Amino acid sequence: MRKLPVLVILFALMLSCTPSEKKDGLSIRDLRKSEQTENTAIEQKIDELLSQMTLEEKIGQMTQINNSQIVTESSWGAGADLSIVTKVDTAKLGNLLRKYHIGSFLNGIAETPEVWYQFYKDLQEYNLQVSRLKIPIIYGVDQMHGPNYLAGGTIFPHAINTACTFNNEFPANMAHVTANEVADIGHLWIFAPVFDLGRTPLWGRFYETLGESPYQAATMGSIFTKALQSDTTIAPYKIAASAKHFFAYSDPKSGWDRTPTDLSTQTLYELHLPPFRAAVEAGIESVMINSGEINGEPVHASYWILTDILRNELKFKGVAVTDWEDIIRLYRNHRVAADEREATLMAINAGIDMAMTPYTTDFCEHMLALVREGKISEERIDLSVARILRMKLKIGLFENPLPRNDRFDRIGTSEHKQLALEAARESLVLMRNENNTLPLTNIKKLLVTGPVANLKAPLGGGWTLRWINHDESLYPQSMLTPFEALQKEFSESAIVLAETEADVKAKAQGADAIVVLAGENSYAEGFGSIDDINLPAEQTKWIQTAISTGKPVILVLISGRPRIITDVYEKTSAVIFAGWPGFEGAQAIAEVIKGKINPSGKLAFNYPYKPNRLLPHNHKPTEVLLAHEIPNPVALAHFGEGLSYTTYTYSSLTLSDSILRADEAEIKATVTVTNTGNREGKEAVLWFLFDEVASLTRPVRELKFYEKKSIRPGESVQYSFTIKPSEHLWFPDKDNNRVLENGYFTLSVGNLKTRFRLEK
Repeated sequence: MRKLPVLVILFALMLSCTPSEKKDGLSIRDLRKSEQTENTAIEQKIDELLSQMTLEEKIGQMTQINNSQIVTESSWGAGADLSIVTKVDTAKLGNLLRKYHIGSFLNGIAETPEVWYQFYKDLQEYNLQVSRLKIPIIYGVDQMHGPNYLAGGTIFPHAINTACTFNNEFPANMAHVTANEVADIGHLWIFAPVFDLGRTPLWGRFYETLGESPYQAATMGSIFTKALQSDTTIAPYKIAASAKHFFAYSDPKSGWDRTPTDLSTQTLYELHLPPFRAAVEAGIESVMINSGEINGEPVHASYWILTDILRNELKFKGVAVTDWEDIIRLYRNHRVAADEREATLMAINAGIDMAMTPYTTDFCEHMLALVREGKISEERIDLSVARILRMKLKIGLFENPLPRNDRFDRIGTSEHKQLALEAARESLVLMRNENNTLPLTNIKKLLVTGPVANLKAPLGGGWTLRWINHDESLYPQSMLTPFEALQKEFSESAIVLAETEADVKAKAQGADAIVVLAGENSYAEGFGSIDDINLPAEQTKWIQTAISTGKPVILVLISGRPRIITDVYEKTSAVIFAGWPGFEGAQAIAEVIKGKINPSGKLAFNYPYKPNRLLPHNHKPTEVLLAHEIPNPVALAHFGEGLSYTTYTYSSLTLSDSILRADEAEIKATVTVTNTGNREGKEAVLWFLFDEVASLTRPVRELKFYEKKSIRPGESVQYSFTIKPSEHLWFPDKDNNRVLENGYFTLSVGNLKTRFRLEK
């Protein structure tokens, strides 16, 4: 009987432990130890700081505040008049630092490097003056496609364009340019790349993705991450990247941003987790969390996702930061918490390290109260703070906290712009080219029209100069609109602009062809949500008017996603999907139309046929069954398709063996590609696999490898792909166990197919 009180006490202690107190049987102290690096100096510094920090100072490190709360121009983070020089308001900043010890700030607009330099210098110097332990601030910025929040910076095409290049040089180039142009001004935490998949064009952030293939997103995202975080040309600085948005954020059931995702766990593991696994393996320093919910569970409150999967399964050891106000949204929107304090407890217990709060310090107050109430242990706080300090130490922020202004000549250089131009050129996808309408030659008069024909903003898309920016006056004077670029490229021809649909017929007289530029103006996040994926009716009518003239019509789609054009597609002479190609995009479009550049882009997604046919390339066989002989097209144009001004023939598909007899066995596949046309071109060769019979239904084809090479006329080039069972032939079950089954697999490349067998 004397043992009963002890058992009662032990039971009470067990109940008092929060879910974050244990992980795989490890105490938080053991967990902290498991996350330590081999750099003893860094780990000793972390331990030293934690031993000296007050609870308030630790909580401050876990807090990220928007810059609007510390500047003289309060609208600065969202958009401000560039004639107003924004400065740090030391009174506002002082309160945040002295009382709350804030460790991170974020956001901005495209100010000059001089303004950014002075802002960050003032911010960091004041922080170091006030900070008792001299812990530097880390500043986070959404530099999504080059330094898009830096006036004069080099603006690359968006990620969906990068994916359409199928050229792994471009994510590396963009990372290098971004690092070179922003490191000196203190932008050392970059909220990129996006590892979400572009599987529904209804989603307003489709353009931020690297396409619909998990393999391609993982590959290009990892290349960007490694290049950004390891760039030595920005010494003494280093940059931390952030994988967005962990995970399955991009496939909401409604297609609208921040709305629920409802997917099987097997689908989550097979499609949406692999890119983030690759991000962790690439050494990503941080992840930003999915703002939505998965199968009824808000991700910011999900221990299963943020600890079981992210920490236990993926072995991620970096910083998990919330997205905008997403702890607050747990009670305000998701309604899984009664108030913000309860929401804070849920998020911390789930595994959040830093709260992007971003307008208030309520998070600090709630955290302090929760610790004092015994609901969150200080040891749990130390776990997150150690991760945050480690990130700051790894990028050298303690040694080099201040910016520099002696290398601004590296910003917006001709070399950097050339890299952006090359990316834009290779990102353009020639979807249709009837009777070799393109390239245009012997043009005396060219009519240019369409709602985006003479605008700059659609070329940049969202996250360009501002979060959303339609103000044409803010774009560089040197930047060309599509109409201006065509004028430049066809300088010996009459290039006429029809600014309205009503002008098209009158101005088409005598024209040799009509270029119609349609699509979307810029948007970001929820403002890109739409209820109709069709190209707007007024734009379709504009295209139909051009077609009615009897002239060859070249349709160029400048858009953050594919909009359905099925009703006019077959009536056009040529179609180019241009995406959002960046500041050099207009020149690239004009060069392809003229024939100066041979297009080599291929679709990184299935171009939808109808609103209810939004199928990716890796759909299931039963999704395309014919019903009573009713046509059921998968897509208007397929993933991996894209035309050229030359022709290629695929031949001699061979395998080094026809049977794989062990997990570690390999088969080398080779194919010969011959340029049978009369001009040099670049051909991306895509390799697909299909598991013919499996215990779970398998996609009709899955991209497993790609490679792009330049081929001269008449030249034959060999491409190869090494197939490894442990890498390419397994799939996860609903519990995320790897399933590797014997049987036949179909390998396809170009128009060729062959089979091999796994026979362990």
